[in-house]
Amino acid sequence: MTLTPEIAKYWESYLVKHPEAADKFDSAWAFGDNPRLADELLDLVLRGIKTGTAQNYELIEAQGLTMPFTGGLSILLDSEGQPRAIIETTKVEVVPFAEVTAEFAYSEGEDDRSLESWRYEHEVFFTRELEREGKPFNPDMRVVCETFQLVHINNDL
Repeated sequence: MTLTPEIAKYWESYLVKHPEAADKFDSAWAFGDNPRLADELLDLVLRGIKTGTAQNYELIEAQGLTMPFTGGLSILLDSEGQPRAIIETTKVEVVPFAEVTAEFAYSEGEDDRSLESWRYEHEVFFTRELEREGKPFNPDMRVVCETFQLVHINNDL
């Protein structure tokens, strides 16, 4: 994602107080694939409920995106593309969809936080993503399970 002036300004203001973070920038992004999901999931992070997120490994590769990395800092955007917070990745694992753990599902903070709910909702989400690429859902597909901590909230909005 290209850094808009608003995102760049937010990052620069963060670096004033945290100059050690200069080489840890990962990316700026919004959750999900639609405005409603972006804002709902962002709200869970801001309330301290959501500390994990999952991505389709195959689509990261196909779209030429970078993998999250431990210690990396990402700027979370709302549905309007405004920078709302910074998270630090604390763990990254790539596992088959069917092997995602109940602990990780709970960290995502969604629905009832159960593994069953996670599998259902993420199969729906990944199917939607894959259909746009002309590919079918596969329960053996690899999933990037990223665990993070909230390190800054943008209170200037």
